[in-house]
Amino acid sequence: MVTVGMLHYRKHPHEIKKAYTCASVAKMEGIDFYFFSPGGVRFEEKIIHGYQYENGNWLLKEMAFPDVIYNAANMKTLSQKKIYWELKKIIPFTSHPIGNKLKVYRRIKKIPEFAHYLIPTEVIKDPSGVFRALEQFNKIIIKPLSGSQGKGLIFIERNGDQIDLLEGSHRKTVSETELHSKIETVINEKAYLVQPYILSKTKDGFPFDFRIHVQKNGSGDWGITLIYPRIGSDDRIISNVSSGGYIGKLESFLDKEYGLESYDIQRILEQFSIRFSQKFDGLYNNRLDELGIDIGIDENKKPWIFEVNWRPGYVYRELDAAMNTIPYAAYLANQKKIR
Repeated sequence: MVTVGMLHYRKHPHEIKKAYTCASVAKMEGIDFYFFSPGGVRFEEKIIHGYQYENGNWLLKEMAFPDVIYNAANMKTLSQKKIYWELKKIIPFTSHPIGNKLKVYRRIKKIPEFAHYLIPTEVIKDPSGVFRALEQFNKIIIKPLSGSQGKGLIFIERNGDQIDLLEGSHRKTVSETELHSKIETVINEKAYLVQPYILSKTKDGFPFDFRIHVQKNGSGDWGITLIYPRIGSDDRIISNVSSGGYIGKLESFLDKEYGLESYDIQRILEQFSIRFSQKFDGLYNNRLDELGIDIGIDENKKPWIFEVNWRPGYVYRELDAAMNTIPYAAYLANQKKIR
């Protein structure tokens, strides 16, 4: 029997939904499963003090090292990270980081089939880079190199001699001198990227994109776990849920926005995401297990890759995700045994 260990920075699985769903799926699949944190690892004895879910309770037990580790979260402390890396040397991990936005961008550029779906992106070295982009595109976005959930994102638009700046839901008109000063301030704090703004809006004028959650299954093949539209409020230029947006239902959204073309759009999203995942996965030394691909569609119905995310979150579909996570972990363990 394959044993899967779920590694988390938290000591106890009580409040971690993924732990419950993974334990349930493991039981259905005939896979041994336990939850543990770095503090429970004993390298010298090759044992782990971990929790197994039995009859509605998490029971603390002394377990042998697992065949594979589902590394479900980033470690928080230096001591946790040290144990994490020691484990990674001797036991296969299911999940591997893909790098920051710029590293991901540069990797995708290596895929001829998908390079033209990328939004042109540059690192901001000084304010002049932003002004050049503004001159070329009129509408641009600057965002942190390592940010997430739309934090730190600024929209800039030139209308003749006027420059409009939108940060969060706060819009104001600024002079070139004020914009220059703003750019200097933000890039002194952290690295920023500049991109042209891609218009991906509903018929009612709300920004939207599609989050496509793809995972590998028990055969090691990519599949779609969930596709859903994210719709922003009309006072913002992004659709991120953490920035005031909301999640819609795919079929009803497509029907409203695309009518008779809704089936074709859905097929494009599905085929695009699977093919992309296969190609993108091949660019890494360590095989990837899941991705969150954010796709916008412009007024010409061209898809654009907004972002590719590692550990994309489950949006209340933990069981669906676990139905792939656990079998894939077992697949990895069995592949190691074959070798």
